[in-house]
Amino acid sequence: MTEKTLFSKIIDGEIPGDFIHQDDHCVVLRDVNPQAPVHLLVIPKKPIPRVGEASPEDSGLLGHLLLVASEVAKKENLSDGFRIVVNNGPDGGESVPHLHVHVLGGRSMGWPPG
Repeated sequence: MTEKTLFSKIIDGEIPGDFIHQDDHCVVLRDVNPQAPVHLLVIPKKPIPRVGEASPEDSGLLGHLLLVASEVAKKENLSDGFRIVVNNGPDGGESVPHLHVHVLGGRSMGWPPG
């Protein structure tokens, strides 16, 4: 059996988490190391290691994560814009091997990122 990720432990209640959204498919929490005034994490309950390992059967879940990201951005009053980021692998900035969507906002975002 694979060891649980930090996010799986939070979802399962083994580590406390302050969910700002929760449904049958995902949870949303504030990032503990925010990179913008608003920095949320949309985390699927299904432990997919990274987007590059998602399967065609996960397409509905992946779409749901983006819709939830947009919904929570609206609730956080990010009407001037926000950025959605999905890191994949060490060179992509992935620090937890459990797919998650970053929602960043509350300030102007530069380009190119990274």
